[in-house]
Amino acid sequence: MEWRNFPSLNALRAFSVVAETGSYTQAGERLNVTHAAVMQQIRGLEAFLDVQLVERSGRKLELSQAGRQLARDLHDGFRVIHQGVDALTRTQAARPLHVTMSPVFAVKWLMPRLAEFQIRHPEVTLLLNPNGKIVDVERDDMDLAIRYSRLEDLPPGAEVLIVLDLAIVGTPELLASTPVVSPADLARLPWLMELGTQEVPEWFARQGVTPAGPLTISHMPGNLIMEAVKQGEGITYTARQWVSEELASGVLVDVFAEVQAGAFYLHPRSGPQRPALRAFMAWLRSASQSERNL
Repeated sequence: MEWRNFPSLNALRAFSVVAETGSYTQAGERLNVTHAAVMQQIRGLEAFLDVQLVERSGRKLELSQAGRQLARDLHDGFRVIHQGVDALTRTQAARPLHVTMSPVFAVKWLMPRLAEFQIRHPEVTLLLNPNGKIVDVERDDMDLAIRYSRLEDLPPGAEVLIVLDLAIVGTPELLASTPVVSPADLARLPWLMELGTQEVPEWFARQGVTPAGPLTISHMPGNLIMEAVKQGEGITYTARQWVSEELASGVLVDVFAEVQAGAFYLHPRSGPQRPALRAFMAWLRSASQSERNL
């Protein structure tokens, strides 16, 4: 199609509404512009087409024969466009909402609360992708990533969802098996670390510790780590919120706790947000706020 020989779509829309309402004033109200702006659009369209479209009969607007023909064609054309846009909108609304997060966040925070969102928004289908690795939301067609970061490393402008206290945790028996006075003492114990992360080496580096030999680290999905920790298979670096009950009961103990050291934040894909995404993010904020108010 040669668009340079095509009139302005705004002018065509203005004429179509004038033809439907029979009034510049009513057309302006529907289009949220002044009646003078509508008249200017019609004059421009008539000049472009070199044909009179609207005639005045007293105080009433009448369409010329050419105007009536164009009005019929535009009605059919805009109806097809509306149907196409409506079908696309329905398709987008029905598409599952793709969300990625770490396995431990999914198990410890999201899943226990998710039934509430599904009750509130039965129209939204969620497709969750727990993954220990960083997923590219644009390349992998995700709507939202819920990412972890140390507070000091948060991206500028990041919207924080929850703030975490962090600590090394393990069974009392395992931590008592080796005297722990300084962070360096933990290098002699077995560690459990989430797949796709470097949390343990990074923790030692922040403590200024260079282990004398290789660390004993077992890598596994984050949602499996705590069961292994409770069985005494190793210690791990985690959020104290994830194991608050175990710490309170004495099943686990913690050492070298850090208050408000980490955070999960929201990273939506760029561009306009689908209604489903806006609803899910609003619910996440509400759930997080409710937790802070307890």
